[in-house]
Amino acid sequence: MALTEMGAKELADLIAQGGVSAEEAVMATLERIQQTEPCLQALLTVCPEQAISHARELDRSGTSETRGPLAGVPVIVKDNICTAGIKTTCASRMLADWVPPYSATVVERLQQAGGIVVAKSNLDEFAMGSSTENSAFGPSRNPWNVACVPGGSSGGSASAVAARQAPLALGSDTGGSIRQPAALCGIVGLKPTYGRVSRYGLVAYASSLDQIGPMARSVRDVALLFQVIAGGDRKDSTCVSMPASDYEAACIADVRGLRIGVPREYFASGVQAEVASAVRTAVDTLSDLGAIAEECSMPSTSWSLAAYYIIAPAEASSNLARYDGVKYGFRAHAAGRGHIGMAERTRAEGFGREVKQRIMVGTYALSAGYYEAYYKRAQQVRTLIRRDFERVFERYDVLITPTSPTVAFRLGERAEDPLAMKLADTCTLPANMAGVPAISVPCGFHDGLPIGLQIMAKPFDEVTLLRAAYTYEQATDWWRRSPEL
Repeated sequence: MALTEMGAKELADLIAQGGVSAEEAVMATLERIQQTEPCLQALLTVCPEQAISHARELDRSGTSETRGPLAGVPVIVKDNICTAGIKTTCASRMLADWVPPYSATVVERLQQAGGIVVAKSNLDEFAMGSSTENSAFGPSRNPWNVACVPGGSSGGSASAVAARQAPLALGSDTGGSIRQPAALCGIVGLKPTYGRVSRYGLVAYASSLDQIGPMARSVRDVALLFQVIAGGDRKDSTCVSMPASDYEAACIADVRGLRIGVPREYFASGVQAEVASAVRTAVDTLSDLGAIAEECSMPSTSWSLAAYYIIAPAEASSNLARYDGVKYGFRAHAAGRGHIGMAERTRAEGFGREVKQRIMVGTYALSAGYYEAYYKRAQQVRTLIRRDFERVFERYDVLITPTSPTVAFRLGERAEDPLAMKLADTCTLPANMAGVPAISVPCGFHDGLPIGLQIMAKPFDEVTLLRAAYTYEQATDWWRRSPEL
């Protein structure tokens, strides 16, 4: 078997046993990137020199017991997560040449575990989008059909993992940006409970919603990376200081007695019939394995999209105010226009259309006379959404829904229809609004494109989430399929 076809756990074990060196694993990854990248455009920066240097250093030092659980495993990092000495652009002209002086906590942890950063992946600019078409450097493509989008905003990470460019990737999820592209590319993506993983070093979009998470081709590999990056961090005041569970050990194929809720609101109009059918078949599969499933209701779900697109832009308008051309990043030439003129022109030229739209919406929602009518009311709706989850989790252990209402759509298909684009996240937004963990796993195909199954669990109960996902994965073979590029 080719090294690039191996999962992270399998490759790490082979390196630990001396069957292959870390350098060989990295070289195979770089070769695969060179082969596939011209048609996918999944990556923004490839760092072969640093990756090979780290691999050689790893091969020379320590024993398999001291190298860490990811020793020698190549990892791709979404380009809104800071990496010391490697460009972090957020797929924006505003940060096109910015090299951070420090690494995010998650990057430090994966490197301490022996993981090797080989590249930074493409995304929608500042993580604002659902297709990766908003990148200032061009869209990424879906390896199952290069005429289609890979989803967003972590579309580059999802495309790269599905195409076997690397066995692991890090993404960020504000309203579905890990799970939706994972579904559209046929891989596994986990959004942890808000506060379970440090956000230090993640370039902020909407701080009360953002969360970093792992992406891989299997549930076990997702659990492996999650084990490494989870845990408290003094550098992030929102990160909960509770020890990480043994997430790898949670990957047990046993759902006997597991109580599953299937919220009817997630199967409303807009969900493709084939997607709904595949998800319901997956519920039947888990029921046959001993789980107890029944339909339930979460009425506040229908309001989540509207509330999200008030709260997230409001936080974005505040977070992105720092990009004024003064301290770092892009600065426009505005001779004779003074500081204010320079800042105005910098923001006009440095931000893309979608980012500017969201900044304006957010600024309006926070302005005098409109704050209570929009932002305050959206936060009240968010409370209702969270209470819906609290109520159903009194009866059920997990909830199962579609991840995306449709399979991947064609590039440019929704470019002039912003509502249709935003509806791509209707099934994933509520988990961010409530802060609960959620995972997407492959559960079928339609027109040759993958379908994703979303499983949600109680806050900080990723153990149950991973057990349910792993059980379903092992009972099917959807996750074993790979695209032919």
